[in-house]
Amino acid sequence: MLKVEKLSHVYANGTRALDAVDLTIPTGMFGLLGPNGAGKSTLMRTIATLQTPTSGAISFDGIDVIAEPERLRRTLGYLPQDFGVYPRVSAYDMLDHMAVLKGIAGRGERKATVEGLLNQVNLWNVRKKALAGFSGGMRQRFGIAQALIGNPRLIIVDEPTAGLDPEERNRFLNLLGEIGEGVVVILSTHIVEDVADLCPRMAVLADGRILLEGAPLDLIAATRGRIWQKTIDRAELEDFRTRYRVISTRLFAGRTIVHVMADALPGEGFEPVSGGLEDVYFSTLDASRRAA
Repeated sequence: MLKVEKLSHVYANGTRALDAVDLTIPTGMFGLLGPNGAGKSTLMRTIATLQTPTSGAISFDGIDVIAEPERLRRTLGYLPQDFGVYPRVSAYDMLDHMAVLKGIAGRGERKATVEGLLNQVNLWNVRKKALAGFSGGMRQRFGIAQALIGNPRLIIVDEPTAGLDPEERNRFLNLLGEIGEGVVVILSTHIVEDVADLCPRMAVLADGRILLEGAPLDLIAATRGRIWQKTIDRAELEDFRTRYRVISTRLFAGRTIVHVMADALPGEGFEPVSGGLEDVYFSTLDASRRAA
């Protein structure tokens, strides 16, 4: 179990990226959902011991992460948002090199590790191909392979599906789902569907603060009977924003579909919507902005 207590981080320019974050993350997939600039990458980098927080505490299975970063790194797998590799090196050779860096010195053990991981992430057939020739999805699967070296008990993946096409995204999420049993996996993303598809528990982070935490199904149930939809002309949108609590909009066939939150039918022409995780997310961000 990973426990984050009163974690804050203020950068040298005065930007408060994290503001007293409290999180308890059990074994399994955990989704950290938030918009760009919410502080997600700062939190992931801090948990991964790549930067020291201004204040607060982090513990993982008895390890004081801030005081004993090397102990945490021995059981950590990390796929950052920007994952760099040597482009002219083959997937096999790069993974073999990373296994050495992770302390797997024996040739036989290293060979078994590398071959097993390449098969697990479905890259065995391109193991001799230079990483420069990999597609975005293949690079992300290679990133997961390097994160799994040494059988880590804590795995962090930061914005892993951004920019992937739908087929590669599905392939990558299936892979994450397979490895998310028996270990702690933190999926940090701004893509609601990723969390909805994979995570039995989640939190919403915005402006460096945890706004909401719980099981997606429970959070969705809490919005039942409170989300309403109507299709309007685009020119009507500002008037609707004035009269209703509009939490999200989207275009369809040249018109605008608005979702509003209200405890009762807002007015004529609105229809009830079976709320999803996207409505939970947008209503949480909306409430935070209104309170600011």
